[in-house]
Amino acid sequence: MAAGNLWCMRSNFLFGSRCWMTRFSSETVFKSVSFRLFGVKYCNADNEPSENEELLNNLLTMGVDIGMARKRQPGIFSRMITNEQDVKMFLLSKGASKEVIASIISRYPRAITRTPESLSKRWDLWREIVTSDLEIVNILERSPESFFRSSNNLNLENNIKFLYSVGLTRKCLCRLLTSAPRTFSNSLDLNKQMVEFLQAVCRSLGHNDPTDFVRKIIFKNPFILIQSTKRVKANVEFLQSSFSLNSEELLGLICGPGAEILDLSNDCVRRNYANVKEKLFSLGCIEEEVQKFVLSYPDVIFFAEKKFNDKIDCLIEENISISQIIENPRVLDSSLSTLKSRIKELVNAGYNLSTLNITLLSWSKKRFEAKLTKLNR
Repeated sequence: MAAGNLWCMRSNFLFGSRCWMTRFSSETVFKSVSFRLFGVKYCNADNEPSENEELLNNLLTMGVDIGMARKRQPGIFSRMITNEQDVKMFLLSKGASKEVIASIISRYPRAITRTPESLSKRWDLWREIVTSDLEIVNILERSPESFFRSSNNLNLENNIKFLYSVGLTRKCLCRLLTSAPRTFSNSLDLNKQMVEFLQAVCRSLGHNDPTDFVRKIIFKNPFILIQSTKRVKANVEFLQSSFSLNSEELLGLICGPGAEILDLSNDCVRRNYANVKEKLFSLGCIEEEVQKFVLSYPDVIFFAEKKFNDKIDCLIEENISISQIIENPRVLDSSLSTLKSRIKELVNAGYNLSTLNITLLSWSKKRFEAKLTKLNR
């Protein structure tokens, strides 16, 4: 009996020691593996990271354009742990086709690093804004980065709550998601800073509804929240000083047709406006005419010097007066090649651009061709 007890004691001691040694060894091994997977890059003879062959085979089987993916985010292919199959199954469950999934990964390979749990949470948050899974799939097909760029779901959730709280509608938030998704990758503090700045601008201009003001600007210019307050402030001040606008006129401009100007660098705004003035002055315009032209067509501020000058010269060479252009600035919406070809077609059809309406130069292709057909009868 004593011998049996002694054997049991020795056995328990050895078993316990072995367990302790096993735990110690496994911890050491797993720590080593974890470090090797995420901290060490396997290199080839040229000292460049080697690609994960299993990952490449998986992606090829899925129909991913490997060449395109390499150009976009080459580092993905040297990762030892990825979730391409999980991402595929998740998107399939939401209605995406295999072709769409392949296209998404081809254009934004980092998508395969997202976990199913993170994707599911993010999808649920998007559904607070977007009305259906299919609509989200369509957004991802157009812009995969908008969904996969960040995995910080808490930040996304906080930004959604905040933007709703300042009066933005679901429609407006959907517009932000599709046009300026980086808004939701901003820190909450950064978005708060811009909204508070816009509210302060509103109050300084005598508007008594900051919520309405912010909503209008963001709807007109969905990129405003990814700009710096310094840039927006400089452009607001430029518009007010350059055009001698009163508070009401400035509010109307930045909430309406001039909202997108706030995105440009202030140097670019000043340079382009200076060129417009110089060109129009050279054609005999006075200050009031220049201001009328720019305020009726703020898009002209986006035109670089050569682009603007070439279009004006093209029209002037065809005996179109500068006063006609000022009255119909939208003719500058058309590209230079389109202007030239349309002018040629109209002249050949006997249309006198120097005395007749020139707005047809900016018409849609279908409408213009219908008009040209009538002229040629």
